[in-house]
Amino acid sequence: MEFELAERYKGAAWGGEASAILRACVQCGNCEATCPTFRLVKDPWDGPRGRVVLISQVMAGVEPAADARHHLDRCLTCRACETTCPEGVRFGRLLDIGRELVEQRWPRPLAERLIRRGLRMVLPHRQRFTALLRLGQAARRFLPAAWRTKIPDRRTGGAWPTPAHRRTMLVWQGCVQPGVAPDINAAAARVLDRFGIRLIPAKGGCCGAISHHMAAVEEARELMRRNIDACWAQIEAGAEAIVMTASGCGAHLRDYGHLLRDDPAYHDKAARVAAMTLDIAEVVAREWPSQLVVQPADPPRRIAFQSPCSLQHGQRLNGVVERLLKRAEFRLIPVDYPFMCCGSAGTYSLLQPALAESLREQKLHTLTRSRPTMIATANIGCLMHLAAASPVPVGHWIELLDDALSARRDG
Repeated sequence: MEFELAERYKGAAWGGEASAILRACVQCGNCEATCPTFRLVKDPWDGPRGRVVLISQVMAGVEPAADARHHLDRCLTCRACETTCPEGVRFGRLLDIGRELVEQRWPRPLAERLIRRGLRMVLPHRQRFTALLRLGQAARRFLPAAWRTKIPDRRTGGAWPTPAHRRTMLVWQGCVQPGVAPDINAAAARVLDRFGIRLIPAKGGCCGAISHHMAAVEEARELMRRNIDACWAQIEAGAEAIVMTASGCGAHLRDYGHLLRDDPAYHDKAARVAAMTLDIAEVVAREWPSQLVVQPADPPRRIAFQSPCSLQHGQRLNGVVERLLKRAEFRLIPVDYPFMCCGSAGTYSLLQPALAESLREQKLHTLTRSRPTMIATANIGCLMHLAAASPVPVGHWIELLDDALSARRDG
């Protein structure tokens, strides 16, 4: 599509990138078939094609034909449209630029700003979040039923292997996962220990995705810089990779090189961090010894795998986990519309609860229609969102693999 940047934006660092993305879009509408919000509300402004038009109008300096902020807020940033787009339009990057511009041009009402600021003051900070979570768990029985479902049960990490190995990798801790589900990284450490790899916690904090997708771009960049500084000594000491057990964080770390490309002090380090970042599924697929065979359970457990958007659309790792679960002798049941988002999407379930709950209801219907014994996923946000309403247990797939390998060893 053709458009002209407003005069005020022609010197902006993002101008050339945004122009190239917009001109790549031919407005064919293929993306609407896989857009969760368009499929749900049937509003053309709530599909990628409509949002591209709104962003182009903002960048051209004209008043948008619709409330741009409202429709950009309702986007999940699931990036299913990118997977579908025949022209390779990088909608996720365009959306980030558009949201930042809209935030600057039309400041939010005070109440909205306070809510968003409050979320950014708690969620990206591991100790603050965990302290509030523990308080909620302690007082859970006294809370209204609607609140109780949103507070997960407390989980313990289990044994973390101590043997030293010649090979070492870092595992990302993040902000929410250590408090909610410390057992996920512990399970990953036990699995890699069997492959002769020592997994140790990286010294970083929040990856920056929460702030970035809420248009607090400078705040996000500062979190990225802190993370690079925090774990750089570990990288220089010989760590082979940064292993991600939360696919949402993984998608963001893999973008560090691009997001900090204009920072002379950090662009080289950011590029190295991005190149070292691997999802735990990639590591397991590469390192699992051919002689290590899992004995199938009798009968085999029926698993429905929910592939997070950040895994299949953000990192383009669709099918990797599924193959690993089949190799571990789990029975994967078919899931209709696997490209559809569950509605979690970082802070989306908190800021757009009605849409998020509708999407979760649809997702759980497709996941449970063939009666699985469990739903497996690869991202902590999806896990929490689905578990709050699921009729069957929801867990991380690496925990299933750890259990299967443990059963083989114990047997």
